[in-house]
Amino acid sequence: MDMDIAWVRAQFPAFSQPSLEGQAFFENAGGSYTCQQVIDRLHRYYTQRKVQPYAPYAASTLAGEEMDEARRRLAAMLGVATHELSFGPSTTQNTYVLANAVRRWLKPGEAIVVTNQDHEANSGPWRRLAEEGGEVREWQIDPETGLLHVADLEALLDDKVRLVCFPHCSNVVGAINDVVEITATAQAAGARVCIDGVSYAPHGFPDVGAIGCDVYLFSAYKTFGPHQGMMVIREDFGFDLPNQGHHFNADSLYKRFTPAGPDHAQVAASAGMADYMEAFAARHGGGTGAKAARVAHDMMRAHEVTLLQPLLDYVAAKNSVRLIGPSDAAQRAPTVAMALQTNAEDVAKSLAPLGVMAGGGDFYAGRPLGAMGVDLDKGVLRVSFVHYTQKAEVDKLISALDQVV
Repeated sequence: MDMDIAWVRAQFPAFSQPSLEGQAFFENAGGSYTCQQVIDRLHRYYTQRKVQPYAPYAASTLAGEEMDEARRRLAAMLGVATHELSFGPSTTQNTYVLANAVRRWLKPGEAIVVTNQDHEANSGPWRRLAEEGGEVREWQIDPETGLLHVADLEALLDDKVRLVCFPHCSNVVGAINDVVEITATAQAAGARVCIDGVSYAPHGFPDVGAIGCDVYLFSAYKTFGPHQGMMVIREDFGFDLPNQGHHFNADSLYKRFTPAGPDHAQVAASAGMADYMEAFAARHGGGTGAKAARVAHDMMRAHEVTLLQPLLDYVAAKNSVRLIGPSDAAQRAPTVAMALQTNAEDVAKSLAPLGVMAGGGDFYAGRPLGAMGVDLDKGVLRVSFVHYTQKAEVDKLISALDQVV
């Protein structure tokens, strides 16, 4: 069964807006369009529930129930317990809070592992631990391919390493890392595992429970929702770390890593992402909860891979362009970075009048790009899409690239 692209696009109001008509959106790695289900819930909350939640009067009770619903349903889709999912202002903020807890958890002489494949928002907070005497070891990418090799991680692991942090996939390399193997390797050496899923989750919610990691982070505004960061932290690790929230919330796992109060409306609206995944599954074979998430994940990925391969073939064949990351669509997310012979931001500007929305720069990924020998002054042109992209838009992108590259 093929994905019903007409039905999918009908769930996103952006595609019916006159101001966006004729525009092909290829900046999805920076943030996706929001689905109608989230918008409806956000509007309802602000118009009917905008009171302090969890009080005994009706509007407040409903407000709290909607917040609880979001956590319950999304946790189920991620394959974890409800209290293991927490919300915060952004993934960057969640990572900083988590890193501060780890700073107090680490003992003298202990180490963590980070990669140079990461987006800076995930890598930076961990690297700062070195400023206070912690040992930070770098798992380095292959400078030709941008890939991470498990053998190189194994060489870094010993009884001093307490935590390994790495991305599910990079926001410029695009390669999908074998998170199950990496997690098992690190945990077998006695280390905890933290995965940055920001660049993977937009292509289908992962089964975090099956991955087996201790922490998984991603951003709701890149998964068709509101501007929230979402963090799964498994119970045994979460209670092993020092509390970062109010002292009276220390016994609540999902409150331990949210020092500020939650954004009530945006948390409640996040349930709209679960609504969308279940509606998607109902349109494509059925299922609710975790089953709906798996149906959606597999069908979204299949659609993306089909659209991505012709683009990769086109880019790989151009002598004036260096494709960053794998040329096989099945091995990567549809986030395609290209090193050009000219300034990438200028090329992105040239694409705009042709109806292609894309970006140029380093995308907070100076470490991997530098390690691969990319001229950071020129940066890379990055085009990225998700499952609501259609073939005609990829064809339009390729035609536009032919004119400007």
